[in-house]
Amino acid sequence: MAGTSTPCMKEWFETIMAAGENAENQPQTAPTPKLQPVIFLLRDNKNFAKYYEPRVVSLGPIHHGKERYQLGEKYKLRLTQDFVTESCENVNIDDLYKKIEQEIEELKECFKEAVTKPYDNDSLARILFVDGCVVLQYIYYAVNNKFKEKNIKDDSVAFCQQDLFLLENQLLYRLLESLMSLSKMRGKFRSSIQNFIKRNHNMLLEGGQQLSRNGERSEDSEPPPTHLLDLLRTSLLGPPGDQTHTENSRIERKDPEWQSYRNLQELKAAGIIVKRSCIKTGPKFLNMIAYEMCLDFDNDFGVTSYISFLDSHIDEASDVKDLRKARVLYNFLGSDVEVAQLFNEIGTDLVPNLEAYKDVKYQIQECYDNTWMRFTAEFFHYHFRTSWTGFASLGALFALFLGATQTWFAVFSPDHCDDFCKKFTQNL
Repeated sequence: MAGTSTPCMKEWFETIMAAGENAENQPQTAPTPKLQPVIFLLRDNKNFAKYYEPRVVSLGPIHHGKERYQLGEKYKLRLTQDFVTESCENVNIDDLYKKIEQEIEELKECFKEAVTKPYDNDSLARILFVDGCVVLQYIYYAVNNKFKEKNIKDDSVAFCQQDLFLLENQLLYRLLESLMSLSKMRGKFRSSIQNFIKRNHNMLLEGGQQLSRNGERSEDSEPPPTHLLDLLRTSLLGPPGDQTHTENSRIERKDPEWQSYRNLQELKAAGIIVKRSCIKTGPKFLNMIAYEMCLDFDNDFGVTSYISFLDSHIDEASDVKDLRKARVLYNFLGSDVEVAQLFNEIGTDLVPNLEAYKDVKYQIQECYDNTWMRFTAEFFHYHFRTSWTGFASLGALFALFLGATQTWFAVFSPDHCDDFCKKFTQNL
């Protein structure tokens, strides 16, 4: 009968209401997210998947046991042995493992439940113990140039370094701290991590520049990092809350989000010059974006906002080429076409912080809207792009000048014009 609810319908509705209340009572985001796979928005894109998959070695439980990483397991066992024999000579290996085993419940809570579900506590503790030793020993060898001494090939070293900064390959930093605490080389390991992060920072941003913040990381005021990818992201962005602002931030704007230019080519035509500030595109940035997009991570989308800002200037391969020539962008991915396609595709899934780079965007738009400047710049851009078009344009301008001069003398020649003036107009 219309207007009445059956018992089944009532129970169904009560279930929905109860589930909604439980969801409201649970925190949706936190400063420290749980370790988890890349969000499906990025993972399901076939063009992005290769940037999130390990190339040589799996770390942690997400990719553990896959056949394609069995060769990497041999290197892992070797590095684990080196860690135990070189840095823990006075510590029994059982004590090392027992420390991880004692903390396994707390460590397990830092992963998404689906990630650790296939493993019991003992299996998970073994995975984390081995992989933690591997990461510490690898970083120590990398910073101190010991791979050749250990007969480890350069290609394996390069691929492993890339794998260290994949979101799905991250290990908890507190796990590394636990292992370092029992090592006689704990100071050297901590120093190696700092130098390793600094080196990768400089590889991504030339000269140790930062994306959107100023200042050095303060170990006293900053919370401990979640993992190595988090540590690299914080290094690139600087401490939270120390955002860079220009004096234009005090200017009232009619529509600060309006952007009428389409790509870098239009900005060049309007006379806007690209300044050198090198960023090197690669999997590390894409994995930091994936990290910021974790649903339980409360953050300011610092890396996402920068890549989104860069994407607003890239529409085609020629934009990437110009950014490369200006040493703003260093292409680690392939052809300029591939990079342009990557930016165009990933740009549709990015949700940046709207406050980030607002001042810069406003200044660019203000320059672009300057009609006289744009007209002058466009004239030189289109008529003097090459030496041949430049000569042709100069010839046309000179012909116009001669024609105008001849017309002026023919119409406005004064009565007292001397013979030189008359001969000049006749020759024209």
